[in-house]
Amino acid sequence: MTVQTRKNIMDLFTDGARRGFTIATTSLLPNVVMAFVIIQALTVTGLLEIVGKICQPVMALWGLPGEAATVLLAAVMSMGGGVGVCASLVASGVLNGHDATVLLPAIYLMGNPVQNVGRCLGTAGVKPKYYPHIITICVINALLSLWVMQALV
Repeated sequence: MTVQTRKNIMDLFTDGARRGFTIATTSLLPNVVMAFVIIQALTVTGLLEIVGKICQPVMALWGLPGEAATVLLAAVMSMGGGVGVCASLVASGVLNGHDATVLLPAIYLMGNPVQNVGRCLGTAGVKPKYYPHIITICVINALLSLWVMQALV
């Protein structure tokens, strides 16, 4: 017979806070820092301006500057990276608060499908032939959210 000990609320809170801090410092923070570094490198080399010009016609469909495409591309790879790219572009004045507000739901709806393929779909036994469909649905939802946000904001 095993005896179960009940933890008090402070122990539960402390354990949860410790796990949350570990996740933030080992998973989220590196992605956000890397996003800031990438955007700075693109800015210094002039590639961000080129990306903005190339993507402007497509991003104009959602009333966003062309550089906003980098946020969506980063979000496909990493949700934290998408947030970091967005924050970096706002800090540098490329995007404004309105643009960030429109982009944030898309970042979360995209839900970093590349990382989730291995973590969730692979361990759940989803057949790899369905991965492209699942990723496509994530991207379509994100793009639709841009129009919804433009209508709301």
